[in-house]
Amino acid sequence: MKINVIIIDKKAKDKLYAGLIEHYIKIAKPFAKVEVIELFDKEIAKAHDISPQAAQRSYTKALEKYVGSGVNIALDPSSKEVDSHDFAKLLKDSVSVNFFIGGAYGFERDFLSKCNNAISFGKITLSHKLVKVVLLEQIFRGLTINNNHPYHK
Repeated sequence: MKINVIIIDKKAKDKLYAGLIEHYIKIAKPFAKVEVIELFDKEIAKAHDISPQAAQRSYTKALEKYVGSGVNIALDPSSKEVDSHDFAKLLKDSVSVNFFIGGAYGFERDFLSKCNNAISFGKITLSHKLVKVVLLEQIFRGLTINNNHPYHK
C-alpha cells in the first residue's frame, strides 16, 4: 500500500515535529509506504496577498496533479467528522491513498469535488505542522486497526 500526504506548506526544517513525522513514517513501514509531499511556491505566496479565493485557486493548481488513481481524501474542517475506526475504513482494501491538506484558506469546492472523500478531525483549528503529525498518527492507527495490531487498543 502507498499513502501520500500532500500538503500546502513551506518546507521547513522544523525540529519540533520532524522527529514525530519520521517516527510515524518509519513505524508504518510494515503496513504501507508513507510519503509526505510539501508544496509551496511563489504563485501560492503571491495569491495569499491577493485574496482568499486566489489562494484557494493556487492550492487547486498545485494539488490537482496529485489527484489520481486510488483513493483521494481531503482534510476539510467543514466535512464529516470521523473517528479512528471510520478513518481505518477509508484505508481498508486500498492500494493507493492520497491525503490532501490545504493552505490557510482551505479548498475550493471544485477541488473537493475531485476527491473521493472529504473528512474532518473536528472543528478546532490546528497548525499545518501539527495536523500533519495528527494525520500521520491516524494513518498508523488506521493501519494497525486494519491489521489487528494491538497499538490502537
